[in-house]
Amino acid sequence: MTTLTDELTITPLAIPASVDAANAADFLAMAELNRRVCLHDAGIAELAPSAQELLPDWLDSTDRLQIGFIARVQDRIVGTVTLSLPQEEGATTAEFDLLIDPDAWDQGVEEVLLALAEDEARRSGRTSLQTWTLHRPALGESVLVPATGWGAVPVTELSRALEAGGYRLEQVERNSEFDLQGDLAAVERRLAEALEAAGPDYRVVTWTAPTPPELLDTYAEVLSRLATDVPSGDLAVDEEKWDADRVRRRDKRFADSGQTVSVAAVQHLPSGALVAYNQLVISSDLTDVTHQFGTLVLNEHRGRRLGTVVKCANLLRWRGIAPASPKVSTFNAEENRPMLDINEAIGFVPASYAGAWQKNLS
Repeated sequence: MTTLTDELTITPLAIPASVDAANAADFLAMAELNRRVCLHDAGIAELAPSAQELLPDWLDSTDRLQIGFIARVQDRIVGTVTLSLPQEEGATTAEFDLLIDPDAWDQGVEEVLLALAEDEARRSGRTSLQTWTLHRPALGESVLVPATGWGAVPVTELSRALEAGGYRLEQVERNSEFDLQGDLAAVERRLAEALEAAGPDYRVVTWTAPTPPELLDTYAEVLSRLATDVPSGDLAVDEEKWDADRVRRRDKRFADSGQTVSVAAVQHLPSGALVAYNQLVISSDLTDVTHQFGTLVLNEHRGRRLGTVVKCANLLRWRGIAPASPKVSTFNAEENRPMLDINEAIGFVPASYAGAWQKNLS
């Protein structure tokens, strides 16, 4: 039987200097395929970053190395696979993103690209290979429950391919959305209540990237905890090393991509340290969907409603930055009930789901 793999050619993904460069066609096609896959799998195309938003992460490999491959049948792109490799010394993990043209499933392309991802991860000395699947909220008869026992997702073409390839569903995350065009009076009220509960030792600090020089070091300390302080089930996690230079690099990548970033943080006045933060990010088009890139309260400062403080403070600040943005989109682990409770109380509602998969390569 003839399959697409009989005519398949795979080439490295060219990384252009800009999205307008002569060799940018494949990179643009990869980003567009990602958008099609997000629409097909989750029903939400805007979960996919644009090529402009992606490119700075590919051009700066100081903290993460990105590599990719394009699969073609003649002139038609039928799939891509990209890998993201943390560059900390001793890192053991690799993340990959497998994108298959919705019309090209079950013709062998996914198996070829999965094998390629595993080969590249092993070549880089990684022992844990991880990826994420997107899912619509409706659950049918065929559902998958993660190893954590929290949440469930419907079966998709990609989840079937991953199961067949020896991957395990470790965790489910909920994608929630908040209506930015609604009345924010309830958000204002919750912020006031949370600040009162937090007490006088804490104050809100806000900024629009780049990070103020006097906050670089303490912000780096908070960012370094995101990888280890959020629920991750049995996923292997590489500790991230952040310092002022890494924060500057990240801010530069945001600027180079045309994105606007608002940060609301909480400062612990007795120590002067930042102990919680929330990030909201939008593309150069301020009428686009807003994405929440991170929220964290350090373990030792939890139980004081600081998560509510940073989320509400940033939502209220955001109205003045991107007043026409329709909504905020965010992901949280299903077992992270404290953060989901905050989201639900503020007014976030479920929109789609994601599954975290892992394969041990050792």
